[in-house]
Amino acid sequence: MKKIVLFAMAFTFVLTSYSQKKKNGSVYVNHPSIVTAEAMQQAFVAGDVDKLSTYLADDFKAWNGNSTNKAAKGINKEQFLKNSKYWSENFSYLTLKRQGQAYPDAIEYKDDAGLWVQTWDVLKGVHNKTGSKVNMPIHRLFRFNKDNKINTMIGYYNNTVFANIGRSYDERKNGVIYDNHEYINSVKMAFAAFENNDLEKAYSFFDDKAKFRNASMVPGDKSKSLDDVKATNKDFLSKYTVESIDMNGYPDYLHYERGDTDLVQSWWTFRLTRKSDGKKIVVPAFYTHTFNDDGKIVFGSSYINAKLFDD
Repeated sequence: MKKIVLFAMAFTFVLTSYSQKKKNGSVYVNHPSIVTAEAMQQAFVAGDVDKLSTYLADDFKAWNGNSTNKAAKGINKEQFLKNSKYWSENFSYLTLKRQGQAYPDAIEYKDDAGLWVQTWDVLKGVHNKTGSKVNMPIHRLFRFNKDNKINTMIGYYNNTVFANIGRSYDERKNGVIYDNHEYINSVKMAFAAFENNDLEKAYSFFDDKAKFRNASMVPGDKSKSLDDVKATNKDFLSKYTVESIDMNGYPDYLHYERGDTDLVQSWWTFRLTRKSDGKKIVVPAFYTHTFNDDGKIVFGSSYINAKLFDD
C-alpha cells in the first residue's frame, strides 16, 4: 500500500509540473527585427550615425546590464550616437561579429513585453592612443516598438576591458627593480652549484612543488616538476661536461606591485664539452625565476636555442 501511495504522489507531482507550463509567445531564428538589430550594430561600429539613427526610436535608452547602480538613468539616443562616433574615431580594426556558432533569437511575447531580439557577438578592435586590444564577447537584448524601432538595448560585457584602457592613459609605476638582492644571490648560487656539479645545493634553492617551462614547449604542454627537471639534468650531465656557466651583464630582481610578484631575470653563457666526440659548444641562455614569500623559487622558465646542440 505504501508503494502505491508513493507512486500516486509522484504521478501527481508530474501532472502538477506539466500543468504549470504556459506559452507566452514565439521564438524565431529568422525575423525582420533580427536583421534590424544586426544592421544597427554594424552601423554603430562603422560610426555611421545617420544610418544608426534610423534604427532607433526617439525614446531609445541603452543600459549596462552589469551595472549595480540603482540610480542609473541609461544612455539616450543622442548619447548613443556620440558613443558610436567615439568608437569609430578612437579604435582601429573595429569589428562586431557573431560568436562562434551562436545566432540571434527574436522573441515575440504575447503580453506587454513586446518583441525582443537577443544577440551573442564578439567585439574586436585596438585603441588608437594606448594600443590596448579589445577582444570580448557581448550579449545584447533589444526591445522593439510597434514601428520596428529599437527603444531599449541592454548590454552585458566585460567592464575590465574599458578599465584597462583608462589606466593606459597615465604613466604608472608597477614596482621596483633591483640589481642587488638576496633573490639574485640565490639564482647566482644555484647556477654556481650546478656548474660545480653540486646538485643537492643547486636544488635547495627551489620549492619542492616548483614548476618549470622552456621555450620549446607549446600552449597546452604540462609544466615540468622539480623531479622532471632533476631527471632531465641527470641525462644532460651524462652527455655533456660543464666547463663553465658565465653570467652576462647582471641579473635583475623585479618586484611587481600588480600581482605582488617577485621575479629574477638573468642571462648566461654555458660552455660545454660533448662527451661523445669532445665537441665544444657555447650556448647563450635567458632565465626567469619567480620566488615565494619563503624565498624559494616556485617557477622557472628558460629560453635556449636547442639547435645549438645539433650536430
